Amino acid sequence: MTRTFDHLVAEASEVSVAGWDFSWLDGRATEQRPSWGYQKLMGERMARASAALDIQTGGGEVLAGVPTLPPLAVATEGWPPNVAKATRLLHPRGVVVVADADEPPLPFADEAFDLVVSRHPVAVWWAEVARVLRPGGTYFSQQVGPASVFELVEFFLGRLPEEVRRKRHPEDARQAAEAAGFEVVDLRAESLRTEFFDIGAVIYFLRKVIWMVPDFSVHTYRERLRELHDRIEREGPFVAHTSRFLIEARKPA
Repeated sequence: MTRTFDHLVAEASEVSVAGWDFSWLDGRATEQRPSWGYQKLMGERMARASAALDIQTGGGEVLAGVPTLPPLAVATEGWPPNVAKATRLLHPRGVVVVADADEPPLPFADEAFDLVVSRHPVAVWWAEVARVLRPGGTYFSQQVGPASVFELVEFFLGRLPEEVRRKRHPEDARQAAEAAGFEVVDLRAESLRTEFFDIGAVIYFLRKVIWMVPDFSVHTYRERLRELHDRIEREGPFVAHTSRFLIEARKPA
């Protein structure tokens, strides 16, 4: 039986969006994954490290999936529900979770780590990353690129200025890394297909990834949500494209 608009809205409005686990979207949305396999590559680097820091760990899900952790592993997170979730998930594996506002300075001494990682950071404070890395240390990160899922964002907000659409460009990340003294040893980018099969999936996504449509609420955008629901019912899944890039930078020895 087809679920009504009101049922889908109510369901997606009530479900918890804590953590960085998107399993609620199974069967309701799909996202093509980057070809490089970030978690596997991160795990290889973790296995070789002696002291590692995961910045903006979310609920700790990615770090928790790494087979071998270094003798010293620390994660930071700024959102209290995620701090609690990451603590429950990572403490049994010996990872210290530090509540941090995701703004400089990082709460660590100079040259404390030989590996710093971050998956989808909101911002990268390159000078701080350089400060806490030992000479010869590595920063390894998968990041959201420019205009990611903007088909959906602009459905609600309208066409955004070009300077907004270009934000988070991988070449800007390269320049910022080099300005902080890093040598960029790897930089790759991909555009990936994303599909939303019902309006509940859209609501859940926008509640969870709060920076996509910053003022999003069901009440504020109910009419546009109804329009999109009708479009999906009529035409099939709503298609957007995520933008991802991988960057690896080394602090000179």
